Amino acid sequence: MTAPRLPISRVEFTALCAMMFATIAFSIDAMLPALPEIGAELSPDNVNRAQLILTSFVLGMGVGTFFTGPLSDRFGRKPVVYAGAALYIGSAGLAWMAQSLELVLAARFLQGLGAAGPRVVTLAIIRDLVSGREMARMMSFAMMVFTLVPAIAPTLGAAIIAFTGWRGVFAAFMLFSLISVLWLHIRLPEPLAPENRRPFRPRLIVAALGEMWAIPAVRLPMMVQSLCFAMLFTMISTVQQVFDITFEQGASFPFWFGVIAIVAGSASLLNAALVMRLGMRVMVTVTLGAQMGLSGAMVLCWFVIPEMGVLFAVFLLWQATVFFQAGLTIGNLNAMAMEPLGHMAGTAASVMGAVSTVAGAALAVPVGLLFNGTPVPLALGLGVEAALGFALMMHLRRIEARDAKRAPVPAVGI
Repeated sequence: MTAPRLPISRVEFTALCAMMFATIAFSIDAMLPALPEIGAELSPDNVNRAQLILTSFVLGMGVGTFFTGPLSDRFGRKPVVYAGAALYIGSAGLAWMAQSLELVLAARFLQGLGAAGPRVVTLAIIRDLVSGREMARMMSFAMMVFTLVPAIAPTLGAAIIAFTGWRGVFAAFMLFSLISVLWLHIRLPEPLAPENRRPFRPRLIVAALGEMWAIPAVRLPMMVQSLCFAMLFTMISTVQQVFDITFEQGASFPFWFGVIAIVAGSASLLNAALVMRLGMRVMVTVTLGAQMGLSGAMVLCWFVIPEMGVLFAVFLLWQATVFFQAGLTIGNLNAMAMEPLGHMAGTAASVMGAVSTVAGAALAVPVGLLFNGTPVPLALGLGVEAALGFALMMHLRRIEARDAKRAPVPAVGI
């Protein structure tokens, strides 16, 4: 079936989708420069708790991912985006007015639920309106946005904070979401026709999760992807404190974060060049094995190197490897897990994204809260998570080798 013709220009549609995608990265990375002020004002006895503002958002987004795709199949794409935007804007307003950290955390969880709308439904809108190579081009642009927005969001957040204080960041979230949803409302007609809508059946989501968990070739990559998300979320939630408290480089944090985000974005190019030659499992296994060694080296350097300037350079390099690792693992793991699930690809993608995001956020919280003024707990935590992921990938290799031996040999001449 041919996809419907785009109702607006290709350039405008691409820009609109890019803005919807950017909601997630902006909501996470623009908050990073605000964490010290929020911690000092709302949790002065334990400023480290401020990092929960990031993981609570990711947790809410992961939970919302379970439902937003199926709901948009039932009610249409735009109503689900409207509902998500309303929840996102209202929750940002609640966080803006909050006088306690607990209320900010609750508001951020709800904001994450709302942000799941643009995250999932925008992909569905692209599938509704474009196909083939054009769809691949749109997806590539979306990945480029995910690379560029984290590079500029901390700088933008720091500028907002300089003029308005940390509460101004939540006002910026409200304005950003309002502009994007009004643009969608005015310019893009509903892409999913009523006759193409499907009923919402929660039991299908539960059944899909059970079927996925029963298949080792799906279960193990999903568990490893959760660990990879945990490493990424832990680094994001803790890195600002390391810059500010450990190395006293808080003022330069937005610059270095942006540079590393751009460099790490090239990981997808390296993966594309190597994955056809080495295979997805080898790429993931080698990357996790390397991260085990790199995290251990970070811990060793902390205790061996006395010069803080050198240690800061070492930390920057290690931080870059953590972000670079995401480009070499997460996409491959998703493709590995989806390979046996062609009969339920849409539901499986939603379930896997939700499970790995929620599990990754849950694993990131305790590691992040262990921060003690040094990068040692962070490096140890990421090293352990990398080791667990490496062990699971080796277990998957053994299962694949066992199944290959059991496979029947085709009869010659038949």
